[in-house]
Amino acid sequence: MSQTNPCLTCGACCAHFRVSFYWGEADPAQGGTVPPDLTEDLTDFRRCMKGTDQKHPRCAALLGEIGSSVRCTIYEGRPSPCREFGVDWDEDHLRYVVEDLDRCTRARAAFGLPPLTDLPYHTPSTDDQTPPIIHAA
Repeated sequence: MSQTNPCLTCGACCAHFRVSFYWGEADPAQGGTVPPDLTEDLTDFRRCMKGTDQKHPRCAALLGEIGSSVRCTIYEGRPSPCREFGVDWDEDHLRYVVEDLDRCTRARAAFGLPPLTDLPYHTPSTDDQTPPIIHAA
């Protein structure tokens, strides 16, 4: 992952939305990869990441300061909503699904952060141009 990845300094989505998913994702006997101790029950069939079902959510797996330096402590075992969120930084380019970029923008705004499309990303290149926005397929 590139050093210019804005998600490594943001974390707004992890501290703005409830992260809910099918209970089996946190059950090792069912092949789940999400640590059960970092989740809580929502319904008989749904769980959520601890800390995200609150008025001011913040995922229990998020480490660091929003807008400064963050990381997911369970990145490889994160739940499906996190894996499927359609905004990511790949090879120094923003990739996104429009609806998810809108959600990202709302989360960033809640923490006083500008939209990703307005940030002046600098990539190691000879022409020092801002990388293009790429729509994920």
